[in-house]
Amino acid sequence: MAPPTAYVLLEDGTRFDGEACAAPGHAVGEVVFTTGMSGYQESMTDPSFAGQLIAFTYPHIGNYGASSAAMESERAWARAAIMREACNREDAPTAERGWLDWLADCGVQGISGVDTRALVMHIRDAGAMRGGVFPAEMSEQEARDLIAAEPPMDGLDLASVVSPTEVSRHGSGDGPRISVIDTGIKASMVRELVARGARVTLHPCAASAQELLAEDPDAVFLANGPGDPAALDHIVQTVREIVGKKPVWGICLGHQLLCRAVGLETFKLPFGHRGANHPVRDLQTGRVEITSQNHGFAALGPGGSRTIDSDEPVRWETDFGAAALSHVNLYDRTVEGLELLDVPGGTVQYHPEAGPGPHDSLYLFDRFLSRIEEAA
Repeated sequence: MAPPTAYVLLEDGTRFDGEACAAPGHAVGEVVFTTGMSGYQESMTDPSFAGQLIAFTYPHIGNYGASSAAMESERAWARAAIMREACNREDAPTAERGWLDWLADCGVQGISGVDTRALVMHIRDAGAMRGGVFPAEMSEQEARDLIAAEPPMDGLDLASVVSPTEVSRHGSGDGPRISVIDTGIKASMVRELVARGARVTLHPCAASAQELLAEDPDAVFLANGPGDPAALDHIVQTVREIVGKKPVWGICLGHQLLCRAVGLETFKLPFGHRGANHPVRDLQTGRVEITSQNHGFAALGPGGSRTIDSDEPVRWETDFGAAALSHVNLYDRTVEGLELLDVPGGTVQYHPEAGPGPHDSLYLFDRFLSRIEEAA
């Protein structure tokens, strides 16, 4: 066998060798894994992966190439792709570029030939941690120094990094007006709202409550995004000024921000939920949905518990009245959604827009718009 040309090094000293592919150079950040069998380009361009290196659990990555239709934002945000076997084919019907060529175009490092099963098992046992992808000629000492200089995800504000600097508007007609705090919203979320007739205005995450309410929206939407919600007190305060005045709905990071805005706490999960096969029970219908997820933090349950033992809509007392559990994760029993009972608002922790992932939860966009009508 040829000698390795690159390696993955974790902050605890664990090393995995492989072959360099895509862009030259090195990348450091938090090493996480995602369990999706497809959607590799959507994952790389999801702003929620900013600051992270993605280890793909599916063994073959790149089989159907890359295309403009699979972009969830205007650029790749994940810093590296860690793969068991990378493929650079361009002969798939929708391919416009080979996967590795696309990564190189984006300036993103890749490594193939890694024992990703062993890597993922290590992260599951030890937790997500800082690490990097490095060329073989770089010494481990230099790599360790680069990893040590990388700030940990705890306490990190990455929403300000991915948020736009200007307001943008999407959709037309006379549908409901929705103001969005854009902490890294995925393109597929905007498409799902616009497809249902909504007029969507994306605001930088530094926007004030007055700016968000200036157009008299019918609701305020809190988007997905990267980093630690506990580092976003400036956004939390803005949300507090809106709750009770307009219906508020949050997804992923937006779920965590709304939870914190009503007085609840969040915590860092050991290795997060990332992938397209996470079972969640909707307590309002009793259905179990297979969901797409991408988050490393979660909300604490009533009494500060990290897990929910029952499938009942347990309640919190918040700064804005009562809230009820609406969804629960069936893997680890963490909070996956809640509904505010005394003011209009609700959240889900996962990604109902199916970009990528199953379509089980698309109905949540319809439910959200129905709640807007009810609150009018």
